[in-house]
Amino acid sequence: MKNLTPKDIVRELDRHIIGQDEAKKKVAIALRNRWRRQQLPDDLRDEVAPKNILMIGPTGVGKTEIARRLSKLDDAPFIKVEASKFTEVGYVGRDCESMIRELVETGIKMVREEMQAECGEKARENARKRLIDLLYPGRKGRGGQAFHPLNPSSGDEGPARNLAQDESDEKVRRMVAEKLDAGELEEKEVDLTVREQGGPQMSQLFAGSGLEEIGMNMQEVFARMAPPKTRTRRVTVAEARELLVQEELQELVDMDLAARRAVERAENSGIIFLDEIDKIAGRGQGAGQGPDVSREGVQRDILPIVEGSTVMTKYGPVRTDHILFIAAGAFHVSKVSDLIPELQGRFPIRVELASLTAADFARILRETHNSLIRQYEAMLATEGVALVFEDAAIDLMAEICAQVNQESENIGARRLHTIMEYLLEDLSFDAQKHAGATVTVTVDMVRERLSGTLVKQDLSRYIL
Repeated sequence: MKNLTPKDIVRELDRHIIGQDEAKKKVAIALRNRWRRQQLPDDLRDEVAPKNILMIGPTGVGKTEIARRLSKLDDAPFIKVEASKFTEVGYVGRDCESMIRELVETGIKMVREEMQAECGEKARENARKRLIDLLYPGRKGRGGQAFHPLNPSSGDEGPARNLAQDESDEKVRRMVAEKLDAGELEEKEVDLTVREQGGPQMSQLFAGSGLEEIGMNMQEVFARMAPPKTRTRRVTVAEARELLVQEELQELVDMDLAARRAVERAENSGIIFLDEIDKIAGRGQGAGQGPDVSREGVQRDILPIVEGSTVMTKYGPVRTDHILFIAAGAFHVSKVSDLIPELQGRFPIRVELASLTAADFARILRETHNSLIRQYEAMLATEGVALVFEDAAIDLMAEICAQVNQESENIGARRLHTIMEYLLEDLSFDAQKHAGATVTVTVDMVRERLSGTLVKQDLSRYIL
């Protein structure tokens, strides 16, 4: 992160998101400020609050994508939550603090993967040694059957053959190791004792009840009380290696250290994308009308989290003071002013995202790093079909997309998925017939497949 200036951040965002320059600029500054804060002295660092962002704009214009790409640039824990899914404390449903627990779980996964990558070589070496022990346990642990490299049928059936007296276990183990490293034993079957997977997690049993955290904690308590169940499976050496590596990784990773690192990362660099915040805004409450528990109540529960509080998780307390919150909403029915004033004040940076034009759609198809065109070209290439798009055809697709969005429900760039899928439906279905051929998407093809159907007929049939 330290090498990414705001201009660098915007440049990276430009690879995936077309337009919305103002939004990119503001989020780039907010992300850079998080790094700047880490460079401050301790007494000043705690005083610098994150500049939370409120993005306003219709669906499909890049709000979620901007937030998601930011988290990847910063290698930060990131979650997307929908404000409309939360309920006020005391009511059945998800409580607002669950977003912090989800963020920490995301951080745990990130840190665990990083730590597993660090000790991956050691895990593979340990797994290799255990594989050798399985293939040739030696004289003391042989127990009746053992693999002998000079006799490939050994270990499969019948009593184990006695080794020559002058042949030491160490020599045989070296021979087994050589064959194992050379890949000659991949299909050899061994008996491996593995941990038995349990039934449904208790967190699943409590799902939707607001008691997910209790469920996870109870699961851990029961896991400690009862010894793990094991069973013996007959698997190939290749399968055993993967299972053993995973076991070794679990043993090598210090989960207490991982939890501490994850909590620290969530507190200092976590990003929560709070979508559909307009759905919990009060809609012009009249005189004598009390607070709406499904809207204002949720806002008041979210407020202390955004302001900065301490949320208890199974990994310990987590401070939310420096978590970056990015809220978003269309605000078609409600207005930003319908949010409670205290919550409005916690999102000092506001940016409006513009609706996408035909020119934007054309750029999305041509310029984004992994555009839909590149995706379909790559997918059909797996069938031996070379897909080519004429420039004029791309421009016409963009114009149709903009027109359909204007005349029906505006779903932004998501409309391109509908357009592209319908355009290439027949080709995708009969791709095998075109193997080895080059298929060019022309203007005439676009007009035939899209213009007469999506524009002239009932548009509602194709709304996502």
